[in-house]
Amino acid sequence: MALHSHTVLVVEDDPFIRLALAVCLEDEGYLVVEAGNVLEAIAVLGRPGKIDALVTDIDMPGALNGLDLAKLVRGYNNEIAIIVTSGGHVVADSDLPTGGRFLIKPYRMKDVFVVLRDTICTDAANVDFRQAV
Repeated sequence: MALHSHTVLVVEDDPFIRLALAVCLEDEGYLVVEAGNVLEAIAVLGRPGKIDALVTDIDMPGALNGLDLAKLVRGYNNEIAIIVTSGGHVVADSDLPTGGRFLIKPYRMKDVFVVLRDTICTDAANVDFRQAV
């Protein structure tokens, strides 16, 4: 088993997709924190600890969606890698937060791993989200 050197917040309201993604990411050596909606994700981001990457679906229950979450996170932290996914939307790069990437569902887990490797900032310390608020 690989060392858990980076933490990924997975935000997905479908528990089967969330679990499958979390298990695959853990198998690749990531520490995974899960949330079922945007408000749960915001609660996670308010806890102590560092989040290196966010993988979020767009469609979520509640008033906020995954794009709202991605933009909120980017507004407070430029170091977090952001991946937005959707099976029902096609998102242009201009609609994503700076540096954000889009994957259409169904995506291959390999594609998620490649994007994470390409976007996680490994040589700079991430800011604790709570300190940026």
